[in-house]
Amino acid sequence: MERVILWGLLIIGIALLLYSLRKLPFKEWLFVYLLTTYFSIIIGTIVVEENMLDYPIKFLNKHFDSSLLYEYLLFPVVCLYFYRTTYHSRYFNILLQGGLYTTALTIIEVLLERYTDLIKYNSWTWIYTFTSVFILLVFIRIIVQLIYKEK
Repeated sequence: MERVILWGLLIIGIALLLYSLRKLPFKEWLFVYLLTTYFSIIIGTIVVEENMLDYPIKFLNKHFDSSLLYEYLLFPVVCLYFYRTTYHSRYFNILLQGGLYTTALTIIEVLLERYTDLIKYNSWTWIYTFTSVFILLVFIRIIVQLIYKEK
């Protein structure tokens, strides 16, 4: 069942990525995507190497300890949509939408941890997920805004 979920998430992630290509200027899209991937890889590697969180079933499990699907595709795509929906927003609305996106991602992760073997919390909790995802979404949004506002 877990493999079916992984393949389903992969298909959804690729479809959302292709759909998002039409909505943003390519340079901004690429920058948001790569910046999000960069930070999620660093954070994900630290969390897995510190044995706070495990991914018992994953793609390329012989080569990578962290979740390639989440760190390279799903989270960066969610960040793209977050960036797009907050493109003209003020800071309060950015924080509010960041909370909504983070809540949705945290609920999905908790459900996957509780009912599947895709994620196993060791010393990690949903509060860490919520906090790290929220900070990363808002941080990337503000950094990109500052960079592109300077032009």
